[in-house]
Amino acid sequence: MVVFGFSLLNPVLLSLLHIALLSSLCFAGDPTVFADLRVSYTTVSPLGIPQRVIAINGDFPGPVINVTTNNHVSVNVHNELDEELLITWPGIQMRRDAWQDGVLGTNCPIPPKWNWTYKFQVKDQIGSFFYFPSLKFQRASGGFGPFVINNREIIPIPFAQPDGDIFLMIGDWYTQNHTALRTTLDAGEDLGMPDGVLINGKGPYQYNTTLVPGGIEYSTFSVDPGKTYRIRVQNVGISTTLNFRIQNHNLLLVETEGFYTTQMNYTSFDIHAGQSYSFLLSTDQNASTDYYIVASARFVNESLWQKVTGVAILHYSNSKGPATGPLPPPPDDFYDKGASLNQARSVRQNTSASGARPNPQGSFRYGSINITDTYMLKVTPPVTINGTIRATINGISFRKPDVPFRLADKHQLRGVYKVDFPSKPMNRTPVIDRSLINATYGGFIEIVLQNNDTTVQNFHMDGYSFFVVGMDYGDWSENSRGSYNNWDAIARCTTQVFPGGWTAILVSLDNAGSWNLRAENLDRWYLGQETYLRIVNPEENGATEMAQPQNVLYCGPLGYLQKKQPHSSAASTFGYFSNLFTLILGLLIVVFTSS
Repeated sequence: MVVFGFSLLNPVLLSLLHIALLSSLCFAGDPTVFADLRVSYTTVSPLGIPQRVIAINGDFPGPVINVTTNNHVSVNVHNELDEELLITWPGIQMRRDAWQDGVLGTNCPIPPKWNWTYKFQVKDQIGSFFYFPSLKFQRASGGFGPFVINNREIIPIPFAQPDGDIFLMIGDWYTQNHTALRTTLDAGEDLGMPDGVLINGKGPYQYNTTLVPGGIEYSTFSVDPGKTYRIRVQNVGISTTLNFRIQNHNLLLVETEGFYTTQMNYTSFDIHAGQSYSFLLSTDQNASTDYYIVASARFVNESLWQKVTGVAILHYSNSKGPATGPLPPPPDDFYDKGASLNQARSVRQNTSASGARPNPQGSFRYGSINITDTYMLKVTPPVTINGTIRATINGISFRKPDVPFRLADKHQLRGVYKVDFPSKPMNRTPVIDRSLINATYGGFIEIVLQNNDTTVQNFHMDGYSFFVVGMDYGDWSENSRGSYNNWDAIARCTTQVFPGGWTAILVSLDNAGSWNLRAENLDRWYLGQETYLRIVNPEENGATEMAQPQNVLYCGPLGYLQKKQPHSSAASTFGYFSNLFTLILGLLIVVFTSS
């Protein structure tokens, strides 16, 4: 019997054909999601002035990478820029696999006209994140996009399934590109006030003819009445804290950076550089007009910074007209200086909800675990070191590495880095150095972030989520531990530290590798406000840390090991599928012949 030329008497050959068809679509075990990211320049005019931005697959911002818990992810990044590139995945914990992290301490840069494939597993994670280029201040020109990890079907989300997802990438923006901005920083100058705020790569709706010129393209988000939408909001800007709000609508907070929160309604919410949040939006208004979506600068002179406001439009399908009138007002801190801090403290973990696995998120009783080490990390305004302006942590400004640290370890290179980062501020002359924190695998550490700078500082830790247990103004002392939240503190990967204040986090060091701890304020990061935690299991036997990948790139003192790579092109992709087609065709001929 033959059906469409396939003999049902040839199960072995059909099995071979099946394998050939699927060999490029999945790895063994959990499913694999493939993505191709072509990183190139394009010209847009988000604030009415043409400028060169970094696009992903021709789009600015880049496309959503949408995966599910435990998926393997294979992302082939094509560098079509004129300078080196790395893409990093903040908040994606990459268990045991810092080789894929996409910062200089873990990966050699992808040279121009080359491509490199990141391969990692989103093991036991859910939530809202974003990817971006980590080198040379490139994020200031774009190159970012959303990254979503969905629950597996067997794990319920702690709210009714929304009627749709809406992604909003907000951030301060300059009409100068990243090369000009880093030249400004290299000259020891401050970047000054941004030229505006973008929402999904577009400028503000003309809500005011004096502040906003005509002809600027703005973002519109269309919704149906009587629905509920999950809005994933991410501050991808350089450093400005933005207050996010939607006219006449409440924002029900449900998740931040991979953890479900206790559900609370807010009329507006402060989102700091590098942070991600999920809100539920109920479209319960009468749609007499469209509504403003606003992202405005915080902790600044608001009269001077009025133009630094992003405005998009929420459009009901039955709307009767355009949005009009003044914008909904920002928070008034005049009588409540601690409003933003108290809002941050109100973000608590939903301890009754499951996360990525079928057990309550709050079952990890972090408050009863003994702290093994305490690190006090103090930041101050930038200082002059050896004639250049630098940013420091504990008086050390980090020198960018020439070769990834674990790669140096594997090849027994000496003198690449030190593991003498001070555990507390040192009263000494600031220095530029490559000093790492020698963290103990299996430890449970307390990190106190003390901000003696004049602006909000945001800190991120790759490879981990941490518990934000305390936050206040003033100087931290051991007595401050009495104010810690030891039960339902939110776990996340990026936290703010208010000027003249402190934030305390607890971290369980169960992920081996060299992991970046940095300022998420791009200017401070660029000027050296970072270090790495070197977390090595002394009993490493292959079970706690991945081996270096087969496609590892070499650079610096190991550059002689790097083989030449043909320039990536459509021809290589065509060749791959051509070879696959040839294989399938050959198998079909065998099937037809045997029939």
